[in-house]
Amino acid sequence: MGLLRLSRAFALGYLLGTVPSADVVARLVTNGRVDLRESGSRNPGAVNAARVLGRRPGQAVLVADVAKGFASCSLGRAVGGDTGAHVAGVGAVLGHCYPIWNGFRGGKGLATSFGQCLYTFPPAAPLDLAVAVGAARIPGLRRPGLVSTASASVAWLAASVVWWRRQLPNSWGPPPTGVLVVANTATVMVIASRFTHAHRRGYPDDLEVSS
Repeated sequence: MGLLRLSRAFALGYLLGTVPSADVVARLVTNGRVDLRESGSRNPGAVNAARVLGRRPGQAVLVADVAKGFASCSLGRAVGGDTGAHVAGVGAVLGHCYPIWNGFRGGKGLATSFGQCLYTFPPAAPLDLAVAVGAARIPGLRRPGLVSTASASVAWLAASVVWWRRQLPNSWGPPPTGVLVVANTATVMVIASRFTHAHRRGYPDDLEVSS
């Protein structure tokens, strides 16, 4: 029964993660004339949406993608308890990055993973954001988006281990356990796979394109 509940939590997270926020916004703004997978950095995410469509559409995509991660964890917790929240969060990021409805061509999962962090590991959310923004502003970087993501990911995983080992307060999130570390590691691996794919295809860095 426990495995069944976790499977349901993962499925719910994945399905919610596949909601194509950027595609919906692009259709509403351009009447379907612009495909973000073929424009700018070719990433259907908030940064590329802001560059191609404008600041407000980009903000709308950002909010929607963060909400997907947060809502998935909330649903997962209702279905499968604390572990279900983590499982659903990973599922949401996987669904965003590899949506079955779009031939597994999704975004990089950064905003959705932030929603996951905001629900399952709220104390780390401001740290994660600060590291990402700070790293992106270092002058002279060849791939600022990659450096920003890698730095924030390392900080997120390191904080996960510290919170788990020291059993620190986790605000509204589930009590920190080893599952937190495993789930965050899985999410980072999914995101890394999307960055690797973009690099192999020769797609530009989101932040390089927007600068």
